[in-house]
Amino acid sequence: MTRPTPRVSLGTIAREWGRIGVTGFGGPPVHIALLRALCVREREWMDETEFEDALSAVNLLPGPASTQLALYAAWFLRGVPGALVAAATFILPGTVAIVLLSALFVQPHPPLLVLGAAAAMGAVVPVVALQAARVLAGPSWSRVSEGGGSRWRWTTYVLAGALGALWLGPWLVVVILLAGLAEVVVRRSDGVVSLFTPLGVVSGLGAVGGLGALVVEALKVGALSYGGGFVIIPLMQHDTVTVHHWMTGVQFSNAVALGQITPGPVVQTVAVVGYAAAGYLGAALATAFAFSPSLLFVVAGGPHFARLRANQRAQQFLSGAGAASIGAIGGSALTLATPLHHLWQWGVTVVALGWLVGLRRSTVVALVVAAAIGVVAALAGAPLPH
Repeated sequence: MTRPTPRVSLGTIAREWGRIGVTGFGGPPVHIALLRALCVREREWMDETEFEDALSAVNLLPGPASTQLALYAAWFLRGVPGALVAAATFILPGTVAIVLLSALFVQPHPPLLVLGAAAAMGAVVPVVALQAARVLAGPSWSRVSEGGGSRWRWTTYVLAGALGALWLGPWLVVVILLAGLAEVVVRRSDGVVSLFTPLGVVSGLGAVGGLGALVVEALKVGALSYGGGFVIIPLMQHDTVTVHHWMTGVQFSNAVALGQITPGPVVQTVAVVGYAAAGYLGAALATAFAFSPSLLFVVAGGPHFARLRANQRAQQFLSGAGAASIGAIGGSALTLATPLHHLWQWGVTVVALGWLVGLRRSTVVALVVAAAIGVVAALAGAPLPH
């Protein structure tokens, strides 16, 4: 007998999802844990099987999985209005915080202490990318082994993604898509073109300029980031720094760092890029268009999540595309290290490597401590990037 779905008030969704949006420091693992505690253990709105099925389904979709899980849980409880309320309350707190910090860090002539803090946090960001790739690689490798895939192909996709992040700039999206398609073809599934066509449209719009370019960049992150929110780094870095010149390499590293020390989804880093490109209007546009695919996927696809989870073609595509995305995140660590020109910054990087990769400790703590070290370095007269 099917358990009836509880009907939860929009006020309750606003309060509970807002609480997670304000306290959710630490990225996707923390968000998923908070959602599980709320929906399964405390309120019993979903049972463990329903929650795990939803988590499996959103992991097959492009975009930030923990955000999609939050939206789906609210949709499950109260339909489209619930998903809309959850989107606002879960995403906005972190976005407001990161935009306010952008006004301080992403400006032509920041104060000396801000320059020091930014220089030190930027030295940690390459290690954050490496750590993200490491965390994602474990489950992806296990899925390949359990799903009948080839570890040799998985390794090839990872290497292709890493090389794409280093050399191909905006064409990295094509590498990710082709890796997914290659895995589908190798396993002799049908309907490959139907997977490629709607996604390829977004990747082919790189020539747009102005606010249109910002919208395209945000959509690309929201619609094509296989492997989670950290794929924002390799997908946006080249266009943001080299093509459109919205930010310097140092400022982009700062944007990634700000995305880590604020609560909420990692993808909200696009708000910093939007702010650099077009002020507060740009931040609002970038945020809206980066998260709109996730909302659309949940609202339109929620009733079909059970079938999606069982769809072999979708799992095969994710196996290839996700592996390439992991490689791209790892490869982006080298490009993120490019703006590090001073010896003391490399010292911070080495310490962060031991803390994050060796000891596997908190990213937020690493960035906050690094910022404090940067302030001290600035006061001591250490050389700073400009």
